Amino acid sequence: MAIESINPATGEKLEAHAEMPRAAVDDIIGKTHEAFLAWRGTSFEQRAQHLREAAKILRAKSDTWGRLMAREMGKPLRDGIAEAQKCAACCEFFAGNAARLLAREPADTEARTSFVTFNPLGVVLAVMPWNFPFWQVFRFAAPALMAGNAAVLKHASNVPGCALAIEQILREAGMPEHLFHTLLIGNAQVDAAIGHPLVRAVTLTGSGPAGSAVARKAGEMLKKTVLELGGSDPYLVLEDADLDLAASVCTKGRLVNGGQSCIAAKRFIVVEPVRREFEQRFVQKMKAVRQGDPLDMATEIGPLARHDLRDALHRQVEQSMQRGARCMLGGQVPEGPGAYYPPTVLTDVAKGMPAYDEELFGPVAAVIPVRDEEEAIAVANDSSFGLGAAVITRDLARAERIAAESIEAGCVFVNEAVRSDPLLPFGGVKDSGYGRELSGYGIKEFVNIKTVWVAQAERQ
Repeated sequence: MAIESINPATGEKLEAHAEMPRAAVDDIIGKTHEAFLAWRGTSFEQRAQHLREAAKILRAKSDTWGRLMAREMGKPLRDGIAEAQKCAACCEFFAGNAARLLAREPADTEARTSFVTFNPLGVVLAVMPWNFPFWQVFRFAAPALMAGNAAVLKHASNVPGCALAIEQILREAGMPEHLFHTLLIGNAQVDAAIGHPLVRAVTLTGSGPAGSAVARKAGEMLKKTVLELGGSDPYLVLEDADLDLAASVCTKGRLVNGGQSCIAAKRFIVVEPVRREFEQRFVQKMKAVRQGDPLDMATEIGPLARHDLRDALHRQVEQSMQRGARCMLGGQVPEGPGAYYPPTVLTDVAKGMPAYDEELFGPVAAVIPVRDEEEAIAVANDSSFGLGAAVITRDLARAERIAAESIEAGCVFVNEAVRSDPLLPFGGVKDSGYGRELSGYGIKEFVNIKTVWVAQAERQ
């Protein structure tokens, strides 16, 4: 098969690469392992120098990387530039903090000396998606490389240019030639890559079925995995919420990356006393968002990444309306070229509709009316997913209690849209996966947490 990138705004074929044969993949993994054997002996400061240089390249050429993302998967240019800069900040964080996060931890035992140390595992296979084609890779690669690991990347087949650009950035930053490699392969070769004896662990960001397939093979091979899967994030709008703030936060959360994000807001659970007013303000803000050419700096949302994804989203909207949902905005496939879909608001969404039960990967909001806080929490947790969530209320003590104790999710934000941050762990529960990325928790996912015990010297 060919690995092709197609501009979703125009349908233009950008580039095509022949898929690497199995022998070439095996050779790359072998060379990456050899690079790891040398890299694991370097100091944190040596590794940090390269990662800081990568950050400089990401910042200096952020416009170039933003344009590449816009052309390959439709991300608005200004968002692609911001994504490249966020990757730079991630590199800088782990360059500056890995030594502290992975420092030996002494233990007070009867031994002369005992401590826990953190050793790298080896070659980690990363299977990454197209929606944040730079960020998804760097949020894995920065901590993994600083921990002393090496990596091979199987990126989504529609963003090969981004995959090769990331490899080139790390080369230009002075990292060893074979320490990080892109594998231009399709999904059919992933099992074999996982099974390679020199691949020691796997991380995947993607769909539930993809996560299940990777976990199944990795489990068979007894290899560590981290899975960041889908989400259907609930945003709870309570009766004492500032409704202008609520409408703004919900719009921001729903339309991040054109709605194509695992942590995008998807289910808006609104208590009845404020439902009508919230809907009015929410629709106004969703309607005001500018959709257009992703290469135009004024564009706020571009097309979806592929036409088949746009068509699948529209089917979910139509099926939800057939089962009783009411469309307040959008809901129609626009004429003309490109995989565009308008900001859409559905209300009266209930269990049994795709908008309630499934992940909507695009700019479609599902408003679910509830009686009170208790029902709002129950509906929020009535999902197979558990990635992110938000609570919007003026009562911060109430919000903190709900966030900390009641919502089944890997992260809960109060009066703000969910986002990832290198300083905080990122990941989910239930069908949203397991393990954590970023922060001190993320950098320890792909290390051998090793106990060292030194006995007391024998008496003479």
